[in-house]
Amino acid sequence: MTKTNGLALVDRDDDGVDRAFRGDVLAGLSQRQKAVPARWLYDDAGSQLFEDITDLEEYYPTRAETEILKGRGEEFAALIGAGRAVVEFGSGSSVKTPLLLRAIEPGAYVPLDISGDFLRESAAALSEKFPGLAVHPVEADFMREVALPDEVAGMEKLGFFPGSTIGNMVARTAVDLLRSMRATLGADHGEAPLLLIGMDLVKDREVLEAAYDDARGVTAEFNLNLARRINRELDGTIPVDALEHKAVWNDEFARIEMHLVATRDIAFSVSGREFAMKAGETIHTENSHKFTRRSANTLLLAGGWTPRERWTDSKGRFSLILAEATEKREAP
Repeated sequence: MTKTNGLALVDRDDDGVDRAFRGDVLAGLSQRQKAVPARWLYDDAGSQLFEDITDLEEYYPTRAETEILKGRGEEFAALIGAGRAVVEFGSGSSVKTPLLLRAIEPGAYVPLDISGDFLRESAAALSEKFPGLAVHPVEADFMREVALPDEVAGMEKLGFFPGSTIGNMVARTAVDLLRSMRATLGADHGEAPLLLIGMDLVKDREVLEAAYDDARGVTAEFNLNLARRINRELDGTIPVDALEHKAVWNDEFARIEMHLVATRDIAFSVSGREFAMKAGETIHTENSHKFTRRSANTLLLAGGWTPRERWTDSKGRFSLILAEATEKREAP
């Protein structure tokens, strides 16, 4: 029988608002270059919009990653082994997560996500596909160390972080996340977890920009949803009709940048604080860094993970990397 339970570890204030969300938005809008961390794009509406994005013709990463997961299942099973608790950092994809679970026959599945309703819906849907699998959804901010359910305490663990979400972060934040993943998975307590992580690869600018600015405008709605969320959850008055989506390749930092651009001078408030933007000024909402083999290895090693195996799709667009927690050594 499937076991599905849940833990809620998000710190909310008396109004039910995520304290970290309010803090990040107010701090980010106070900067000269206004910016909000990309993780706040993923409320329930944003999570659903992103699912829609993954089906778009222009958005190649999901198809490329799915190709790897479909074609390399036997290799995953041999390298990872059966019976591990799979800890997914983010609500499970309806396509990718089942492919991995079927390949490796895990002992339990623990999805971690800050978007509670979407988390529970995706966990319930996955439970129907795997009626014999214990599923333990945890509503939590996985950017920090998360206490996993007691039911998986004695199991070997595999972290799963697909989709190249690691590319949304600047290097120092990505390294911090990789280190917190080590801690969540038990590496700091003598365990030897594995991590299967997706990293998108550097490619032609035209392909990249199209993937983040699709012809149907779904990515634009995904980006604009952040402003709507701020208005809804933080008593904001942002004039959403005065913002437009922009995606551009920044070659110096090897990343796509998403911005919300003011089309006219605007003034608005958020949580009682006043802000203003000139026409052409932007709110920087997301980075999507692209990697080479060398830069991917460097990032993983800095975060305490040693790459052990790597797979790419047939067109060389995307990579999945299996890494193991690097043993901590005392400084000489």
